[in-house]
Parts: sequence; C-alpha cells; structure tokens
Amino acid sequence: MTTRLPIPKTYKLFINGQFPRTESGRSVKIAGAAGNTVAHTCHASRKDLRNAVEAAAGAQAKWAGATAYLRAQILYRLAEMMEGKAGELAEAHRLEAGAAGTHGSESRATLEVAAAIDRIIHYAGWADKYPQVLGCANPVAGPYHNFTVPEPVGVVGIVCPDDHPLLALVSLVAPVVCAGNACVVLASETNPIPACILAEAIATSDMPGGVINILTGFRDELVPHFASHREIAAIHAAGVTPEQRKTLELGAAENLKRVTVRSSDGATKRRSDEGGFDWFDDERCEGPQWIEPFVEFKTIWHPSSA
Repeated sequence: MTTRLPIPKTYKLFINGQFPRTESGRSVKIAGAAGNTVAHTCHASRKDLRNAVEAAAGAQAKWAGATAYLRAQILYRLAEMMEGKAGELAEAHRLEAGAAGTHGSESRATLEVAAAIDRIIHYAGWADKYPQVLGCANPVAGPYHNFTVPEPVGVVGIVCPDDHPLLALVSLVAPVVCAGNACVVLASETNPIPACILAEAIATSDMPGGVINILTGFRDELVPHFASHREIAAIHAAGVTPEQRKTLELGAAENLKRVTVRSSDGATKRRSDEGGFDWFDDERCEGPQWIEPFVEFKTIWHPSSA
C-alpha cells in the first residue's frame, strides 16, 4: 500500500469577505523549516489592491455607522473564532519560528497566538471608550457647548513585518478597525499563512465583508501603490525598509494621507522598523495612542440655554 503525500494547500486572497484568486494568476511557494513546499499563496497585483480598496471603501461607512458596542461585540466574536483555530494558527506560525516540531517553537507559537487573541479582546474593549479619552468638552466664552469628537479617517493601508506574522498583523489591524475604519492588509512576505488562516476566522465571524481585506504578495511591488492610491487615507506599517518608508511618506502628497511607521521603541518615527520591536509589550502596543493616528477630530458647537 502506497503512502499518499499531503497536497500543499493554495491560500487565496481575502477581499470583501470572499476568497478570490489573484487576477494575475501568479502564486508563491511557501517553504517549511526543512525546505519543502508546504503551501502556495497568491501573488497579489496592483489590480487586486484596487479591488480590495474598493471593497473597503464600500464597507467603511456602514462599519463606522454601527454602534461602538456592536463593533466591540464583533471584535470579541473574532477572538472567539481565532480561539477555535488556535492549533492551526500555532502550526502555521512554526514556519516562521524556523524550527518546526521542536519544543521551543511550539511554546513560541502558542504564546503568539494567545497574545494575538488577547490583543483583539483588548481593542474590543476600547471600541466604546476611546472617544471619551481622545475627545473632550472645550471651555468657550458665550452661551455654547463645545465638543471635540473623534471620527474614523476611512480606508487604512496596513503593511505587516515579517517577524511575528500573526501578532504584528493583529496589533496593526485591531486599533484601526475598532475605531470604525476599514483596512487593506499586506501580510508578511516570509510567512503569510497565519494571515490566510486569520482570514478564514474573519470570514466565519460577524465581521462585515470588506472591513478587513488581506493580500499576500511582495512589499517592493505593492508599497508604491499603497502610497499612491488616493482612496487610502492613512498607512499603518512596520518592518519596512528605509526606501519603502520613504515611498510611503512621499505618497502622502497624493491625498495628504497619514503615514504611521512603528519603530523599535514603539513610537512613530521617520525611520524603519528593523527588528527589535517587542510585539508582546502590552504597554507599547496597546491603548488609545495606537488608535489616535487613525481618527480625525470634529469640533461641534451647540447653543446653550445658560
């Protein structure tokens, strides 16, 4: 009796709640720790990016119009779906760990999945609280009430680093979507499989189609299009090279998009994140300061009877 070899899975893109193949027909082999091909992923093109941005733009207004309590519930439901796929996510993460099957890689993978789930829950809790922290009631002269309230910027482009392909992605995405934005994500180049499995969890959660869209491909090819696309109102990136960072910042001239690059000290600086960023550090990776770059502030004047 012959032993059947496992068939490497081909992961598709995740756009508008569906799993289309790339329009270019290209794919990328993903190698395991032993150098064998364990899966194929789509090699996304500029057209795929445009399709993802259109889906995000179409979904964003309704997502922003949902109550903060509902957005929190949906994010919590996503965490539940991730919990159900924890084993699969951990197995995929071991490719990035580089030591499949070893005790150390198993521990690291399990810790990363647990931290990613906890981070989703953290930002679910902020969905109905960040307006009180970032907004304010302003003292003014005259019979008026004056309020400053945060509102989502719209569609956010997210560029993920290669290290910690699941936790980094979740850390970049969660503060964006909890505030009512939609996003287009470019997953890790070296190990995009955790992002592809996360897409399956998103599809089976209550997350509306188009709020989170995930592409797999190469930063050198897609970063210039993230930078120049006029419908992308902001960028949230980590792990980019100095050249890619410069491209993103120069792209801000197209539509005055906000460019936030996470540096190794957790701040927003005009340099790349070349490793050293501790994605497990809750103090640096959590809180309303991660939400603030992706909201605009609207000031409201209202007559007062006094």
